[in-house]
Amino acid sequence: MSRVSMFNSPLLLGFDQLERTLDRLAKSAEGYPPYNIERIGENGLRIALAVAGFTADDLTIELVENQLTVRGKQADDGDRVFLHRGIAARQFQRSFMLADGIEVTGARLDNGLLSIDLVRPAIEPRVRTIHIDTGAATSAGNTIDINARRSGSR
Repeated sequence: MSRVSMFNSPLLLGFDQLERTLDRLAKSAEGYPPYNIERIGENGLRIALAVAGFTADDLTIELVENQLTVRGKQADDGDRVFLHRGIAARQFQRSFMLADGIEVTGARLDNGLLSIDLVRPAIEPRVRTIHIDTGAATSAGNTIDINARRSGSR
C-alpha cells in the first residue's frame, strides 16, 4: 500500500524535508515528561518540562541543527528500599523542532521544572526582483541577475 504525501501538491515545492521532520516527530511523540510552551514577551518562548526528582546533573540539553533534545537519566540508588514507587524515575528523551532563526538563550532548573528560554528574531520581509533573460545570445552567456532588497530601505 503506497502512502499519500500531504505535500504532494505541485504548489508546495521543496517541503519534503518538512514532511520527513513531521514524520520523525510523530513517531517519537510520548507523554513523558509533560511540558508547557508559553510566550514570553513579543519574541520570546519558554518550554517548561516537569522533571520532578531530576537534578541538573541528570539532565542534558542538546541543540543539533534545528532539533532541541532534552534527555534525563537518574542514577539508581541501591541503598533505598521502596515500599511503593509512584514517582516516575525513568529515563526520557523529549525533542522539539525549532524554526529557522530561533535561538536558545538559556535554561534553568527550579522546583522540579526545567525551563528553556528561546527567542525568535524579528523577520524582515524581503522583496526580490528577478531579471528575465530575453533569450538573445550574449557573449557572457545566459545569466540570471537577482537583486534583493529589504523592505523599508531604498
